[in-house]
Amino acid sequence: MTAIEDTALKLDPEEARRARQERLERIGKWVLPLAIMVLAIWVWDRICVWNEIPQYILPRPGVVLQTLHSDAGLLFSSLLVTLRITFLSLLLAVIGGVGLAVLFAQSKWVEMSFFPFAIVLQVTPIVAIFPLINIYVNNQTVKLLLCAWIVAFFPILSNTTLGLNSVDRNLRDLFKLNGATRWQQLRYLRLPAAMPYFLGGLKIAGGLSLIGAVVAEFVAGAQGQSSGLA
Repeated sequence: MTAIEDTALKLDPEEARRARQERLERIGKWVLPLAIMVLAIWVWDRICVWNEIPQYILPRPGVVLQTLHSDAGLLFSSLLVTLRITFLSLLLAVIGGVGLAVLFAQSKWVEMSFFPFAIVLQVTPIVAIFPLINIYVNNQTVKLLLCAWIVAFFPILSNTTLGLNSVDRNLRDLFKLNGATRWQQLRYLRLPAAMPYFLGGLKIAGGLSLIGAVVAEFVAGAQGQSSGLA
């Protein structure tokens, strides 16, 4: 009994140390980013003051906050337009990317035929593609949507394709030995295995779709028409 009590007493300080460490990590998770943000804003303000930078080149944080407050209505409506383009393009990228990835997983010939073109589309700068879109597409919303979709499409396609093809060969053979059809292999084996890859691609595509939407608005010269933040 004494030995058990001694062991418990020895473990208590270790458990207390772990509890303190976890508590500090929880606090630091919120405090450290806020501290860094406050420090960055202070440095920004001091740089503007010390270098006497004109407001039209680099406004001080207070001026930015004042403008956000005074033009809140205009900025909010523009934000809604940009977010609508962002989410629609992301939705279309998910539908197109997952659908094409499933098609690639079902046929290696299809993947070898079309995947190189997806890579070419990805590595081509969007500012080089957008003038062609601007010429052949008349609708302003469709232009912006297509531009943002092109940017967000490839991460979904490539990650999902990689996930669908990363299934353990032994599990695949086990499904075949039990007479599973292609649809059953896809539904019960490949899609669950590809989910972490898909979520990783979705995280990347979410940011890229917003960048694509803003860049498209800027290149299209849509500013001043209540069509987006750019």
